[in-house]
Amino acid sequence: MKWPLLFCRKVFFNPKINYYMKKLLLVSFIILASYTSIQAQEFKVITVVESIVPMGIGRSRIIEHQQPADAASHTTERTDGKKSKQKDVKRGDIKIDNFSETKLLNFYSAVGINFQNIASNDALISSKINEMIHKGWKLTYVSSAVESNAGKGDGKGLFITRLYFSK
Repeated sequence: MKWPLLFCRKVFFNPKINYYMKKLLLVSFIILASYTSIQAQEFKVITVVESIVPMGIGRSRIIEHQQPADAASHTTERTDGKKSKQKDVKRGDIKIDNFSETKLLNFYSAVGINFQNIASNDALISSKINEMIHKGWKLTYVSSAVESNAGKGDGKGLFITRLYFSK
């Protein structure tokens, strides 16, 4: 990375180069630097749901939306803090029809935690992340949560992980 410094030294400290040429190069550099920093970013969220319901009864998936959604068209504002027009927003209008789902294995089998299933899920999730990176996306954030077994007789729960990509 020495070439930018050598270039600057040769251009800006060379008495043979015109004063106006130096100004033009400096302004061009500033415009180029500001252009690269103000480019808009695009985000994409992929959700991983892993079931902890035993004996393969639960459903584990990688979910990726395939169509855009407009949050502004489903957003209302409150004027006095109490009155809301959320009833005007229909749930059916919010749901999207196009998404992909990749089947994953459940964490539990009939005898308990199944480590082969966990390793298999890790391989599929890694594959999805690598696929997104090859498409030009960058993994920016990861967020996870758990809804776990609530005690005797519950047997339900899941891990949810959101992968936030940007480009």
